[in-house]
Amino acid sequence: MMKSDAESISRPVHGRGGDIESLSDAQVERYSRYAVLEGVGAAGLEKLARSRILVAGIGGLGSPAALYCCAAGIGTVAIVDCDIVSESNLGRQVLYSSADIGKPKTEAAAERLRALNPHVDVRAHQLCLTPDTIDATVRGFDFVIDGTDSFDAKFLINDACVRAGVAFSHAGVLRYEGQTMTVVPGKSACYRCVFPSAPAESAVPTCSFAGILGPVAGIVGSIQAAECIKFLCGVGTLLTNRLFILDARTMEPRVAEVRRNPKCRACG
Repeated sequence: MMKSDAESISRPVHGRGGDIESLSDAQVERYSRYAVLEGVGAAGLEKLARSRILVAGIGGLGSPAALYCCAAGIGTVAIVDCDIVSESNLGRQVLYSSADIGKPKTEAAAERLRALNPHVDVRAHQLCLTPDTIDATVRGFDFVIDGTDSFDAKFLINDACVRAGVAFSHAGVLRYEGQTMTVVPGKSACYRCVFPSAPAESAVPTCSFAGILGPVAGIVGSIQAAECIKFLCGVGTLLTNRLFILDARTMEPRVAEVRRNPKCRACG
């Protein structure tokens, strides 16, 4: 896919994802638990309906994140991935079924998400994130959820979001562990402040080699969706300047305080 296709991701869309006053009776019923939720309410629903988010990577993390964001009625949910569904995905990537094997992930995911909530503008882009496509990909969104599984992609997303001033949620999972933090450019530490450069390839095994407990990806991806919704509604305290770490073997979460690095290559 050419760069022009990446640029089309961030073009405004009209006619879907309207404000709360335009919601049908069915939509009012659909979002009723948000409408009565302290800190969200009608004003929060209106903010969600006007918001535009990007889920980069629709795998173990992106699946639950995209599902919950669509269920919440976020006006536009764009999904980006360049992979196809394989049988080994089905143990943890809850957007897909056996019938989806061999399909592009974005195609199968978009079908499921639109079925979940037809009121959300789901925009699917079968696209690999590269230095040539990343800036146009993140531009124009209110929030980005990083569900990618490579260090190269995570640094691309971090640096592009910092340049564009777009808040995002970082996460990673491996074996029984997961971690996540939220970055608000100009106000908090970024991913590169905490991890200045990628480790050697031999230092960190991949999920295909070391494995992953599926529910860990579900838990962490759900936290990413919660951070996204909180940010858009302006409610609660975000995971900024804090790295949330979960070890499912003990179910004892840890929160590590992190700081902005004044010499950071991305945000210093």
